[in-house]
Amino acid sequence: MIQQRGNFDWMLKELYDGAPGIEMIVVLSADGLRIARYGGDPEAADRVAAACAGMQSLAGAVAGELPIGNGQMQLILIEIDKGYFYLMNAGANAFLAVLSDVRAEPGYLSNRMRDLVVRIGAHLTSPPRRNGQTA
Repeated sequence: MIQQRGNFDWMLKELYDGAPGIEMIVVLSADGLRIARYGGDPEAADRVAAACAGMQSLAGAVAGELPIGNGQMQLILIEIDKGYFYLMNAGANAFLAVLSDVRAEPGYLSNRMRDLVVRIGAHLTSPPRRNGQTA
């Protein structure tokens, strides 16, 4: 169930086990590449990561229109049919995405996600890429 790519896989499992209703957790780079996952299948996690790249870019563009703040997306929450989608800024060029069913309470889960991001901060970063290579 865990894809072994990071040294924080056990923390993803802890989030998964600690909040009811989570179907999939994906850690991704800003350019939409999956860094790690827990739950779901690898192909679905890749599709979620790719879609999240566009979503965080769009949210950042909208956030930039506000006269206050730094124009960075912090959290996207979308209520979908029978569930929720969360996307949270997780560090430099990294994001944490969670798909859940309706058992997940949005405030509780977003707080748990934020706690995870704080705990593993530097581990949830992805160096910028140039020409497909990490810089």
